[in-house]
Amino acid sequence: MATVVRDIVIRDATEGDMIDVQRIYEPYVLNGLATFEEALPTVYEMLKRRAAVLAAGLPYLVAEVDGQVAGYSYATSYRPRPAYRHTIEDSVYVSETMQGHRIGAALLHGLIARSEAGPWRQMLAVIGNSENAGSIALHRRMGFQLVGTLRSVGFKLGQWVDTLLMQRALGPGACSPPSEIKGGGAG
Repeated sequence: MATVVRDIVIRDATEGDMIDVQRIYEPYVLNGLATFEEALPTVYEMLKRRAAVLAAGLPYLVAEVDGQVAGYSYATSYRPRPAYRHTIEDSVYVSETMQGHRIGAALLHGLIARSEAGPWRQMLAVIGNSENAGSIALHRRMGFQLVGTLRSVGFKLGQWVDTLLMQRALGPGACSPPSEIKGGGAG
């Protein structure tokens, strides 16, 4: 299933896209503070991560511009304990050469739409580096609200790094119970 936003095509990521996904992720890992990962994962590791996302029924998307992968996004479970099963976390990465072309917005919009079609009710953004103005602004435009800052929780590239927590409801959010318990009660 593909969604076209201007000249940006948002589609499901394939195994063949993982080489491009790793290429896009590399500068974030090696030179940036948006991720706290410090060693570049192999393409094999990226394939395993994609498979885990898909096995959980969550979306893993890429953005194509002129037939080239220009960014990617995916959702993961927020935490493994069962009570968190309706909360997911987003990740969005755009090629350094394609930033500023609304690719991140198209990816996050597509990820939210796909996630709202599932059973999830809350989406969190755990943004590495409290000075990551681009990611913060993107999430605000997509309806996320700042809910907290974790100070100096990471140490990367010789400095302490904060994370910002942003949150938005998916679908009805917390206005109603999840479908698995609607109308039911303890038996």
